[in-house]
Amino acid sequence: MPITLSQGSELLKPIYSRRGFLPDADPLAAFPSGSPYAALDEIGRDLPSLLYDEGFRAYARALHIPKWEDPISAETLPQLRLYYVRVGFLASAYINQVGEEPATTLPHNLAGPLVDVAGLLGRPPILSYDGYALYNWKRFRKDGPIALGNIDTIQNFVHMYDERWFILVHVEIEAIAAEILSAIATIKRRLAGNPEADLSAELWRIANAVNRQVDVLKRIPEHMDATLYYRTFRPYIRFFENVTYEGVDRAPMQFRGETGAQSSIMPTLIAFMKIPHRRTALTDHLDDMRNYMPTEHRALIEEVAAMLDFRYATVKEPYNAILDAMAAFRRVHYRWAEEYISRWTDDPRGTGGTPYTEWLQQMLVETEAHRL
Repeated sequence: MPITLSQGSELLKPIYSRRGFLPDADPLAAFPSGSPYAALDEIGRDLPSLLYDEGFRAYARALHIPKWEDPISAETLPQLRLYYVRVGFLASAYINQVGEEPATTLPHNLAGPLVDVAGLLGRPPILSYDGYALYNWKRFRKDGPIALGNIDTIQNFVHMYDERWFILVHVEIEAIAAEILSAIATIKRRLAGNPEADLSAELWRIANAVNRQVDVLKRIPEHMDATLYYRTFRPYIRFFENVTYEGVDRAPMQFRGETGAQSSIMPTLIAFMKIPHRRTALTDHLDDMRNYMPTEHRALIEEVAAMLDFRYATVKEPYNAILDAMAAFRRVHYRWAEEYISRWTDDPRGTGGTPYTEWLQQMLVETEAHRL
């Protein structure tokens, strides 16, 4: 049965105002001493080195991955997420090992544990944005901010800091989202009491927070080389195409790879701002991305979508400021997509399997068109 610890009406929970879409406590960086899953920590630490060896797949096929046996509870959830990170990285490393042709079969010793943990978490069996970013960070100073300079990754595909930086930029952006969700929660309460309430102060909070996220996204080139990104670690987060999960399902399957489109921030803002994106194959792709989000995040987006539409003239300036900030984020995102992906390939598909350039342009145009 999928996990149900946090499903339901979540928006007003203090965790979202404090952590955004990040876990309510810092992710577990290693399993407890004596845990049957502790061997996964050593395998995870060795993974970037193992992937230099053309014999990695033979090594991986011989691994014993302990089956998840513990009951699901608030106490064991951090371990379950770490288990998902370790196994998810292993599976994507096996299928998309750099220097080798993509594999078309995931061996049973990897496929079984991945399918099991994904089922418990209520999501498809592939490493997605939650495992690559949301559950994959730690703080150097526990009393310091969840921000660049005070965070590092737990698991990687390569030894280069470029991959760490790529992940950690997303982690800080997710941490800033706490301010956005806090403001939305306040607005929801005010609208419930008075549909004509003055929401300006909270809307400015959201606009300022999104602009802070834009500033963080602009920092990508500081420690991430475009050549290294495309050739060394981007292949590992690519989608699975016609992959058979040995011993689990005989039919080849397709799953979307890790992508920022699986973050819940923009879908929440779109739902909050009531932006009417034109229905196309691209928006269908976007809707499918929600299946790769944690179940509690999907519930939150639905709750925000059900809020009253407050798009009226008295909040024109801060309302437009949010849209301008969202458009700025999309422009920077598009620029990095051009710099880090498009210039190196003719393949129009991103790691999630979507035609990203067309999709990003459509989202940008329709966001700007929604201004009051």
